[in-house]
Amino acid sequence: MNITPLSKQFIDQEALYGALNYHPIPVVLSKGKGAFVWDVDGKRYFDFLSAYSAVNQGHCHPKIVQALVDQAQTLCLTSRAFYNDCLGPYEELITKLFGYQRVLAMNSGAEAVETALKLSRRWGYVRKNIPENQAIIVGCAGNFHGRTISVVSLSTDPGSFSGFGPLTPGLVTIPYNNTSALERVLEEKGQNIAAFLIEPIQGEAGVFMPDEGYLKRCAQLCKKHNVLFVVDEIQTGIARTGKMLCCDHEEVRPDIVLLGKALSGGVLPVSAILADDDVMLTIKPGEHGSTFGGFPLACRVAVAALSVVTEEKLADRAQYLGEIFRRELKKIDSPMVELVRGKGLLNAIVIKPHNGKEAWDVCIRMAELGLIAKPTHKHIIRFAPPLVITEEELLQAVEIIKTAIETV
Repeated sequence: MNITPLSKQFIDQEALYGALNYHPIPVVLSKGKGAFVWDVDGKRYFDFLSAYSAVNQGHCHPKIVQALVDQAQTLCLTSRAFYNDCLGPYEELITKLFGYQRVLAMNSGAEAVETALKLSRRWGYVRKNIPENQAIIVGCAGNFHGRTISVVSLSTDPGSFSGFGPLTPGLVTIPYNNTSALERVLEEKGQNIAAFLIEPIQGEAGVFMPDEGYLKRCAQLCKKHNVLFVVDEIQTGIARTGKMLCCDHEEVRPDIVLLGKALSGGVLPVSAILADDDVMLTIKPGEHGSTFGGFPLACRVAVAALSVVTEEKLADRAQYLGEIFRRELKKIDSPMVELVRGKGLLNAIVIKPHNGKEAWDVCIRMAELGLIAKPTHKHIIRFAPPLVITEEELLQAVEIIKTAIETV
């Protein structure tokens, strides 16, 4: 891929001064609008990663940006030592929108997961009477819930947990999309299991989708064994899969729902933990918090971001465009295309290496042609454009993907 002198300047600067914990596609972005981003040389790209589904509402959505600007000129941060006039309205909106009694406002997705782990353990001790320090959280192989110590302790990806020990105890991993495995662990250790944590679709694993009915059966098993069903909707939630929550496809209501990413439309780190009184009120004042969790700027931005999703009917749009996208991708006739899968506008192509070319090479070729995406696990390309993309733009993007695969 041809890297211009201006782009190289920024790439070299990061290499010299930054931690080398990422391996980006060599594109240096400087502007975004809707479904598009532009690099420092003015070249336009379709954005088919959407900051891992953080910009479902499109880059720099005017309503969200205006909310940010207006609040930033008024009051940014108070901390939770005092009340503010932004948090309450946001809490009422999000709880009523998703149908829960309480919300706990945090910042990053990983922070939301950590909060859910703490909340689950506390519930286990207070409500379920699990003996102190014996609570177990069950997760799934192939998961990606973030990068904190506790979360990587639940990971099965050596790149996530190797060299970071000692790992957090009290975490058990079972196979994903396997209700028999869940049933076994619940029967064996159920009296000490506080929660089962799961992604409704494993995004980082390559948009790996469980069998139909899996989530519903998991919820039933958790209820039977008095275990909290905790669903990480940080990437799949907020209209990405064609419903406000991915769980809605199976009419499943988790005990705890985790949201983040698109909760701010990509403008700020904002995350949320939704639950009812029985769970949420087990944590008392002074027992959990965050300086920035629920700060005025985030609340105003989140209200605007959620309003955009509902007003512009982005869930319906994702459902409609997703069906078109998968249909068109399946028409690509290439030995490199092994499988197309997804739900709504969260999709992936499983790439079979051919003539020495792999998923990374396809992504580089797509970038040359004006579309950016990134491989996951070396052989899968995830496609998640902003939900505001038009049908015409989507079909143009499909042609780029097709050309890239055919000419790489």
